[in-house]
Amino acid sequence: MPERKRVAVLADSDTRWKWGALTARRLVPDHQLTGFLLRGRATPTARQLGEVGVRADRLSEVTCAEFLAEIERERYDVVVLALVGGAVQAVLHGARALWPSPARRPVLVTGYVGVVYEKLADGLLLRHGADLVLANSRHDAQRFRAVYEGVGADAAAVTETALPFLGGAPYEPAGSRAHTVVFAVQPSVPDSRADRAYLLERAAGHARRHPDREVLIKLRSKPGEHTTHLEEQPYQRLAEKVPGGLPPNCRLVYGNMGEVLDGTDLLVTVSSTAALESLHRSIPTAILTDLGIREALGNHHFLGSGCLASWDQLDSGLLPTGDPVWLAAQGVLPAPGPDRGADGAADKATGRATDTATGRAADGASGRATDAAAGADAYAVARAKVAGLLAATRLPSPAPYYTRTTAPGYLPGILARHHLAPDGTPLPGAARPAAGESRLRRRLRGHLREAARGAYRHGVQRVAPVIRRLGEL
Repeated sequence: MPERKRVAVLADSDTRWKWGALTARRLVPDHQLTGFLLRGRATPTARQLGEVGVRADRLSEVTCAEFLAEIERERYDVVVLALVGGAVQAVLHGARALWPSPARRPVLVTGYVGVVYEKLADGLLLRHGADLVLANSRHDAQRFRAVYEGVGADAAAVTETALPFLGGAPYEPAGSRAHTVVFAVQPSVPDSRADRAYLLERAAGHARRHPDREVLIKLRSKPGEHTTHLEEQPYQRLAEKVPGGLPPNCRLVYGNMGEVLDGTDLLVTVSSTAALESLHRSIPTAILTDLGIREALGNHHFLGSGCLASWDQLDSGLLPTGDPVWLAAQGVLPAPGPDRGADGAADKATGRATDTATGRAADGASGRATDAAAGADAYAVARAKVAGLLAATRLPSPAPYYTRTTAPGYLPGILARHHLAPDGTPLPGAARPAAGESRLRRRLRGHLREAARGAYRHGVQRVAPVIRRLGEL
């Protein structure tokens, strides 16, 4: 029996942990998963990790330098970097310092957790140097290659896949149960207190206009927790100030998005990746236009989707359905084929299609699935690439585009933030050896770290907004 491959996932937030762990499952189906959380402001809490619902054989918190020491000491076959671009770049340069010449080293994989609508060139070039840079759709793959080729960098690592958490049972109309509307909020979109309060009040107003409907405000985190993006204006606190309070059929909820979508009849959001999960399951989905269609909101990404709508239109009964051509380009549905045709894709978009593959696929989010476009087949090319790299005796040293020659005023600062020298080696004292340190000392350091995080989050969510308002006086 072949030995199980060892996979390490390094993530810096709850959503990236979910993406990284499920990507590992798609790339190396039979593996031993070791998880690492990059120490920082968005390090997820135990509650957040439990809500994601993806578990590792072992999970620990590390710094960048400690992770590099780990992958040098332990033999990992594949390393998935589920991080922001700067952190990816730091690990790639650290790996280059560990293996400056062809050697037996892990396959390095990275990508994006969802919709890529800002900092395209910056984020991509910071990810260059990985063996695989995963693109969640054909549209993204074309854009990624164009960026790399535009600077003369090798684009062979770009690999088209799909979001690994697309799955779940196809939508079935409510029938006798209450029609459920889910407003999937985002930590930083929109960012102003007035805009967030407006959207919350419109959701509450929808519930008042439709007392026969359940309106759920799906939250990402609790006050004091952080996700990928900072949330300065939590909806929990805004809900306390809604005029008249929230109606009985409107409430705040937490939980796994896949499980929430199991009972959703209309998904409403500004630009959350939850929209792609919803569209994949043929659930009516609305991308809000109330605050305009703007790059800063990310809803411009959904131009042509057929889902742009305002609360006024939703109040009047509109149930938007996705455009099949747009969905196919975004990797949400398969492109029309000779045996499906455009009508088949359209049927799938409106919830009338049945599964065309095996009829089932593992869905890491909710555990219930049908194997469609974003199932296992979307990862066939990526799996083949990984298998080929694993079969090689030696792999070349990682070669990021950014070097001290191409970005001498940019790269050293990125590496320094992760306590690495300009050549990618850890700065003195960056990797703290665990051996010889007492359990009491480790526990004390952990408590101090949590206290510091709590103070930081309190400053972001309580102090910073007050100072900002005082500055406007």
